[in-house]
Amino acid sequence: MPNDTSPIRVLVGSRNPVKIGAVRNALAPLFPGRLVECEGMHAPSGVPDQPMTAAETREGAVNRMNFCRQNGDADFYVALEGGVDVTEDGPGTFGYVAIANGDDVSIGCSAWLPLPPAVYESLLDGEELGHVMDRLFGTVNIKQQGGAIGLVTNGHATRESAYTQAMVLAMAPFLHPELYGLRNEA
Repeated sequence: MPNDTSPIRVLVGSRNPVKIGAVRNALAPLFPGRLVECEGMHAPSGVPDQPMTAAETREGAVNRMNFCRQNGDADFYVALEGGVDVTEDGPGTFGYVAIANGDDVSIGCSAWLPLPPAVYESLLDGEELGHVMDRLFGTVNIKQQGGAIGLVTNGHATRESAYTQAMVLAMAPFLHPELYGLRNEA
């Protein structure tokens, strides 16, 4: 980046205000005194609208981030992709984040939220998590608000807070490039 006072330009691979807000909330405190300009753009994931495995979810985030890199000019290119999977503990939802700065890339993952079995069954039938939760809780477009996380935690955590934490953690290599062997310095 040019200097310590120039704005930090961030291109986010989504127009969803929750995702853009999470990126801004994560980056602003990491760069005190710097203006963080986040712009959202439509970026195709190349995976189903409802990723059903961790690998598919990660792939969607990386694909969106790479699309931003190829179609924009920014200091950071960020994509967040929500998905579901099943472990020995049952079904759950989480999000992947992919961040690029120059040639350097960092991938991170949010916390795991256990899903009710009936919700997971609806996902297996081809529905998206946001639509299932809207129907179950009588909400409208919850994925651009608190998300499933907000609904089942009674608002104590939200989709945005989970993505914000994942972003902060994935930024560690850019905050300490010397420890991670990165070429570019944020």
